[in-house]
Amino acid sequence: MNITQEIKAPVKVRLRFIDMARSIAILLMLEGHFVDDSLLLSVRDPENIIYSTWFYIRGFTAPVFLTVTGLIFVYLLLKNREEAYFKNIRIKKGFKRVVELFFWGYMVQYYSFHVLECIAAGILSILIIFGIYKLVKVIPLWIYFFTAGILMFSFYLYMRELPKDLRWPVNAWGYIQNAFHGPNNKAIFPIVPWMGYTMFGAMFGALLHDMHKHVQKLYFSFIVLLVGVTLLFFGKELLAGIDDVINSFIPSFKYNFVALDWLYERVGMVFIILSNLMVVDKYLGHRLNDNSLFLKVGQNTLTIYIIHMSILYGSFTGLGLNDLFHKNLGPIGVTIGAILFITFFVLLIKYLDIIKAKLGFILRPIKKFFDKLFRVA
Repeated sequence: MNITQEIKAPVKVRLRFIDMARSIAILLMLEGHFVDDSLLLSVRDPENIIYSTWFYIRGFTAPVFLTVTGLIFVYLLLKNREEAYFKNIRIKKGFKRVVELFFWGYMVQYYSFHVLECIAAGILSILIIFGIYKLVKVIPLWIYFFTAGILMFSFYLYMRELPKDLRWPVNAWGYIQNAFHGPNNKAIFPIVPWMGYTMFGAMFGALLHDMHKHVQKLYFSFIVLLVGVTLLFFGKELLAGIDDVINSFIPSFKYNFVALDWLYERVGMVFIILSNLMVVDKYLGHRLNDNSLFLKVGQNTLTIYIIHMSILYGSFTGLGLNDLFHKNLGPIGVTIGAILFITFFVLLIKYLDIIKAKLGFILRPIKKFFDKLFRVA
């Protein structure tokens, strides 16, 4: 079977492992942000196995989140693959989501470019790439996204050599510069290289859709695991081999792809996590219905992100928990605080529908306006 074959029949397989991954990522983000902002500097010992393990796990939280975002968006987008571009409800919802993410990203931290804006840029890029694919169907969709991911990572070789105080593009608006190469406190999640994870997620989402008959088979999760292990443990050797080949043909080529090993290693870790969640989904997924609290956490990541920014960093009020605990808690205190912080958001999601109903007189008109604006009503 050609893995890039277009499947015209609607895909009805419910892949709960995607929501599981989103839930895990957002919970790790809550814990990671609270601990990083509150833990005493004096106890951050890289030689301590507990701290080093926490630091390692924190390193792939954002890659998981960004990858899964691209994965689920493309997977859902392709359910209406044969519809005309601007008649596809997922396209309309996609553009609406892009505006929402840019808006809230600017609102919660107007002076920087961080994960919400990076996700928005990723979804916008997916929409553009899908539009190109609709016009030129010679190349399979997953290859478009794979190529985009490679380019996003590879361009980082150029960006990393720019002086730290240089804003790039040089004469662009400051917000655009922050999206690529601004000061460290303003370019938190620049498009290069972070959007690469979204592109690789989009690639995986396209493959999942086209291979939906195989997704819930054990051999499929094993293949994903094998790819992940290869990237995680042998990615550096593979990139070094690519460098050797390029240098043999172009000796003057000054960039070394082996410097990108940490990016591909994190892609490998994301694939390992997804492969394990596939197995969990296969054997235990039936115990989680669509209204499961755990899955609902992953389905409300934007709400959680916005509120956590306000509570922890005081994005809207100017007063947050970091004013009380910033780099001021020991291991026990930060553990208790992180547990309470996560518990608050889990309870928030549990009663979110009730809260939304109470605030319906405000939320419904806003939703109606934007649905009409983007013609998704």
